[in-house]
Amino acid sequence: MIYFDNSATTKPYPEVIESFMKVTSDYFGNPSSLHGLGVQSEKLLSAARKQIADLLKVKSSEIYFTSGGTEGNNLAIKGAAHSQGNRGKHIITTAIEHPSVEDACQSLTRMGYEITYLPVNEFGQIDVTDLKDALREDTILVSVMHVNNEVGSIQPIAEVGKLLKQYPNVLFHVDNVQGTGKVSLSLREANVDLCTISGHKVHGLKGTGILYVREGVRVDPLFHGGNQETKIRSGTENVAGIVALSKALRISMNNQLLYHDKLQQIKTYLYKGLKEMDGVLVNSPEEGAPHIVNFSVPGLKSEVLLHALESEGIYVSTTSACSSKKRTVSKTVDAMFHHSARSESVIRISTTYGNELEEAMQVLAAIQKIVANLEKIMRVAK
Repeated sequence: MIYFDNSATTKPYPEVIESFMKVTSDYFGNPSSLHGLGVQSEKLLSAARKQIADLLKVKSSEIYFTSGGTEGNNLAIKGAAHSQGNRGKHIITTAIEHPSVEDACQSLTRMGYEITYLPVNEFGQIDVTDLKDALREDTILVSVMHVNNEVGSIQPIAEVGKLLKQYPNVLFHVDNVQGTGKVSLSLREANVDLCTISGHKVHGLKGTGILYVREGVRVDPLFHGGNQETKIRSGTENVAGIVALSKALRISMNNQLLYHDKLQQIKTYLYKGLKEMDGVLVNSPEEGAPHIVNFSVPGLKSEVLLHALESEGIYVSTTSACSSKKRTVSKTVDAMFHHSARSESVIRISTTYGNELEEAMQVLAAIQKIVANLEKIMRVAK
């Protein structure tokens, strides 16, 4: 098996599973309980929070634990909107955000909020000038993802942060689910107010996540109840999952330092090989994230090619895993190229530090063989 669908989810590190099992078995107390077992759990929770804060170079008090990227994005966007709604109801985002950002923004329109969607160029990037032109007196939030989950384009987050520093009443949210552990981002230097991270994208466990909330920023909670996470996110904390997440993040960020060049080498090999292949169009920018290569074979449906690769023991994906079962058209590729045949035949390859160049060679050879065979069948059928 060759698993090249790491942007959908990653396999947990063995150390992560060991940590989870240890904490689940030995430190199962509720961290809000006053007895010894509860105090032990609370200490582990605090230690994990500090480790994550140190890794992200922020304060422990700015780290909030969630169930993952979708909750984090909803909490950031809706929480910020509700807390700032008396000042304005205008939000700016991009045309290629993850469904959890797009749908969260859409839900706010039913409450009277207005959303501006910034276009992207053929490299999948926004123009900061467009953002500046879109800012208004009633703008309360700008939400821009760091690394696009479908094509791997990298947004100019530092430039956006520099611009928004001139607008202190506008909050800046970054969905960093795909960038964490792959593309460096300083939350402080980029003036980010809110940032979303998901555990299962960095070899942690599903159902774990982080929302960074800069000190002084107020967001209204989505959940009400026991007032955990300083009233931002009620619900008994998943201590074992959070401890496992802190370990996963530490290992992934260390692997980024050790193996970034290897990951980039695999991407470059795939990118150049696909570029030279007849009938194939590469959608990912060459200067994008080192772990994502997105391509199309116009005329071939994504699902057909995906299952043909699966029959060879190769696992890839079509669009975002969160939307792949609902639609086959890539809104990101469509926004970049405005080409329906191209956006209907998308395949995403996504790697991680455990993948090898030899695997990429096998995948490229399989794609070439399958595409040639499928095109031959299509010609005969016509």
